[in-house]
Amino acid sequence: MNAPGSLAAYTPSMAISRYAAEYQTIAPALPGQNLPWLQALRAEALAQFSAQGFPSPREEEWRYTNVSGIKKKLFLPSLDLAGSDVDAEWLKSYKLEDAWILVLVNGHFSAEFSVLDGLPEAVTVMGMADALAKQPGTVEKYLGKAADQAEHSFIAFNTAWFTDGLFVHVPAKLVLDKPIQLLHIVTGSDAMATTRNIIIADDMAEAKLIETYVGKDSAYLTAAVTEVFVGLNADVTLYKLQSESEKAYHFGGSYIKQARDARFTHHNFAFGGLLARSDIHVDLDHASECELNGLYLGVKRQHIDNHTRINHLKPYAVSRELYKGVLDDRARGVFQGRVIVAEDAQKTDSQMNNRNLLLSDDAEADTKPQLEIYADDVKCAHGVTVGQLDEKSIFYLQSRCVDEETARNMLTFAFANEMVDKVKIKGLHDRVLEQVLVRFPQQGVNKEWL
Repeated sequence: MNAPGSLAAYTPSMAISRYAAEYQTIAPALPGQNLPWLQALRAEALAQFSAQGFPSPREEEWRYTNVSGIKKKLFLPSLDLAGSDVDAEWLKSYKLEDAWILVLVNGHFSAEFSVLDGLPEAVTVMGMADALAKQPGTVEKYLGKAADQAEHSFIAFNTAWFTDGLFVHVPAKLVLDKPIQLLHIVTGSDAMATTRNIIIADDMAEAKLIETYVGKDSAYLTAAVTEVFVGLNADVTLYKLQSESEKAYHFGGSYIKQARDARFTHHNFAFGGLLARSDIHVDLDHASECELNGLYLGVKRQHIDNHTRINHLKPYAVSRELYKGVLDDRARGVFQGRVIVAEDAQKTDSQMNNRNLLLSDDAEADTKPQLEIYADDVKCAHGVTVGQLDEKSIFYLQSRCVDEETARNMLTFAFANEMVDKVKIKGLHDRVLEQVLVRFPQQGVNKEWL
């Protein structure tokens, strides 16, 4: 007879039922038990998840991504930090210099490992559990207002199960001179880290934030939702470096609401995980600006899915999007980009581009750019390329006394470097570059070129 929690023990429907049953055991320990509005929100989310289960390829937004591996496995959350095995030296290697650092361990905020010295007193940073206890009215105002749990069941799953997260509030007109790193780590096998983050930048505030996802070399599930609210004429840059264990499953959703004249930039680096999915959805107001950049690297049998949606809701907004993928071995990369221009969004200016480089005959790229335009005075365009290295470029380098293997490596890194070079925070730039070098052959490649 199979042991509980083993891969063969449950069919997908049995696993979903087991998750729902397990929820009743852990629910009393989840934060916000004294808040009726949160309990109602969690109950609604649990009912939706129980009815729908995890997303299926039958759903159009998930047609290229099969999460059956998660369905067949029972991942369980830790209810507190007790028993978390954290190697301080290992953790230190992921902390960025010259940044304020907020650390989450197995889905729980750790003040012990966080670094907040010198953070302006006007800035509010705390764990989500603390925010629900100390500022429940503020959390209620924002929680679930950017991420719609009816969108798909992973958002509902996170809403029901989140154990903690981070709450960051930058007041009006304050400009932060250093970035804030949100460092998510998972240390346990068969663990589940469900976190809910809220980031608020009030009118004319400026902030840079870095989400980093890492974990020990084991199978686990990360399910994180980040909601970002960018105020009037505010400026927020959000970086995401996903470098999970090669056995891990990752779902990370970033949902952004911009006010009038607000500026939002997102840099998404998807490198880790056995199966990883990132959602980035942005709502633009009048004359607001949005820029989405992404680089995904897949090797071995990795499956990396990026799903973006830009909603132009009001006139004169501008959006730019560039995603690039490099895929080797039997890896599969997915890009689904969607731009929606509402009837009221005249004078919209939007460009979207996705470029994929296949280094193996067995690698696969599935790309689906979409433009939905309901206004008649707009400027919108999109482009897609999927292919291998240009043989003419390889020949040109060989004619300059560069051997073929080195020429291929040089062209591959040059392709990826365009996205790495967009990172202006030195510590993060070096970390991203390091991850690129780890995943692809380095012969003939000089770091100084990148």
